[in-house]
Amino acid sequence: MFKVVTPRFSQTFERWTDALNTAKALIPECKSLTEDIRIFLFDDLVWVYSRLHKYPQYIGAGMYDRLARIFVQEAMAENEETTASQDDDTEPG
Repeated sequence: MFKVVTPRFSQTFERWTDALNTAKALIPECKSLTEDIRIFLFDDLVWVYSRLHKYPQYIGAGMYDRLARIFVQEAMAENEETTASQDDDTEPG
């Protein structure tokens, strides 16, 4: 679903959160002005970081809101999984 790409790295992720965390971890390695870090959603570029801009850029109209909704959905799903696993651990058996 999401793909993080740099000149020396490429990896695919199912979750936006994982892709974003990986891209942010790669920022210190982005030393050249011509080098950048990109995140694609399927084939569409949605996020890019380069030394030419102070902050990462969200590409496309409404993309920040769309990715924020995905982030919230992932956080809620993760919270539900954590709660379910804690309930399983506390059940008498």
